[in-house]
Amino acid sequence: MSTQVGKQAENTATDYLIELGFEVLSRNWRTPACEIDIVCKKDQIVYFVEVKYRSSNNQGTGLEYITPKKLKQMQFAAECWVQDQKWSGDYRLSAVSISHRFMVDAFIEDIE
Repeated sequence: MSTQVGKQAENTATDYLIELGFEVLSRNWRTPACEIDIVCKKDQIVYFVEVKYRSSNNQGTGLEYITPKKLKQMQFAAECWVQDQKWSGDYRLSAVSISHRFMVDAFIEDIE
């Protein structure tokens, strides 16, 4: 996936989250060991959002590509952010699936 397509998918996801009342804290937060697509907050809960884009649904939706390995990476990245920001509140792992038409297919607020 090209950088431009990735940015457009993340823009779509960000706009969608804002419409739902989320406050975006960071996009593409990264360390040398990990990255989080979108960090946002709503009702005193921080959400770590993975954005999954699919150019076609022939092989499933973006959410179907969140494997146990990916979940482990997401959890690690979330823990890094929590430590870095000294966050002591609740947090959740989330995901947004973006279709080839740059529309939101699905949103899972709490993966675990």
